[in-house]
Amino acid sequence: MSVFGNYARYYDLLYRDKDYVGEAQFIHRLIQTHAPQAQNILELGCGTGNHAVLLAKEGYQLHGVDISEEMLVKAGDRLSQLPPELADRLEFTHGDIREVRVNQTFDVILSLFHVISYQTTKEDLLAAFKTVKEHLKPGGIFIFDVWYGPAVLSDKPSVRVKRLEDEEILVTRIAEPVMYANENCVDVNYHIFVKDKNSGAVNELRETHTMRYLFNSEIELFLNQQQMLIIEFQEWLTNQQPGFNTWGVYFIVRN
Repeated sequence: MSVFGNYARYYDLLYRDKDYVGEAQFIHRLIQTHAPQAQNILELGCGTGNHAVLLAKEGYQLHGVDISEEMLVKAGDRLSQLPPELADRLEFTHGDIREVRVNQTFDVILSLFHVISYQTTKEDLLAAFKTVKEHLKPGGIFIFDVWYGPAVLSDKPSVRVKRLEDEEILVTRIAEPVMYANENCVDVNYHIFVKDKNSGAVNELRETHTMRYLFNSEIELFLNQQQMLIIEFQEWLTNQQPGFNTWGVYFIVRN
């Protein structure tokens, strides 16, 4: 089972306050600026398909890949509820972004919500970028976001508690970070309590998500090995210059 095995059941509830519509519009504008003729997109780490569906509504043909079979079940459920003309623009595949091959090339490749930061070793990162290189058309663009190293070291991660509920369950998630300076990684230890509102039963889950914080210079070095070039990197959603308080930074890379 992947790290998102149990987590997948509660993923959409935990992130229902995430501005998927605004993020999809932001990505659409970036694509229209840097690859205005783009028609098809490969999304590496598509999760339950929120971004994919919204981008398909903009007219793109989209192929999503995720390592979590549980996430893809939810993506399939989402797909089954769409009108046929929209559903026909979407396809989801199970796979690890370090090694998946879908035998097609794309105008745009996306990897959002810090999927690249889940690639915690040099070998993981190189393999993921090789996957991008194998699937990106000449002149195509790759858009991804990461935990940005200068901010993580300046504004260190702290314990966070999140509480959300729907008609059936109440979820409390505690996130406790442990930093590893020499690996440039953070273990985010999740302790999740899920209460059934009808029975009062409480299910308790524990998961650890290891995240790598990254720096512009090392990303540039990894990409250069695949003969890809960074053409833009800014703060996620704001387009401000990244700094010591900018945790989320996106990169646009040209093949």
